[in-house]
Amino acid sequence: MVSQKITVTNKSGIHARPASELAAVCTKCSSDVTILVGERKVNAKSILNLMAAAIRCGTEITVECNGATEKEDLEKIINAIASGLGE
Repeated sequence: MVSQKITVTNKSGIHARPASELAAVCTKCSSDVTILVGERKVNAKSILNLMAAAIRCGTEITVECNGATEKEDLEKIINAIASGLGE
């Protein structure tokens, strides 16, 4: 398993559109992808779970990947979050 912390920079946080973008990136990954928000663990391949996490701008999250391509998957996801998830 690999993990990395990142701060969400989207002005509105991870609401519907960014959650959809993030879930799309994560769904293409063969690894299991989990996002830790405080004490909460969220399945990053689920749009509804991402939206329910209420991740706001400035929140530090941890992205965890576990699987055969975990390093490559983590890099893709971190890059997507850092780029603003289409916003």
